[in-house]
Amino acid sequence: ADLRERIEDAIGSELFDEDAQEVVDAVVLWWRDGDGDLVDELVDVQTTLDDGGVVWLLTPKAGRQDHVSPADVQEAASTAGLHVTSAARVSPDWSVSRLTPKRNF
Repeated sequence: ADLRERIEDAIGSELFDEDAQEVVDAVVLWWRDGDGDLVDELVDVQTTLDDGGVVWLLTPKAGRQDHVSPADVQEAASTAGLHVTSAARVSPDWSVSRLTPKRNF
């Protein structure tokens, strides 16, 4: 909740919820092991993602309950047509991965 509030403060507006159908510049997705099929969710969130948009995928860090391994994130992203461009720790309990659509050359 604290991270959500800080994001809203930074962008100057409220975040949409998962039911929104608006086209967006970025998607912030919290994901835990056991939440379902990550590939399906990544495909679904791209339906509202604007060209050039990114997905910020937050997952519990290693050693935390419901951890999602970086290899699983990489595999799901690739299958969903996304590429992991960076990853970082954002809190004592959470990591974030930046996912962008694969480029078609």
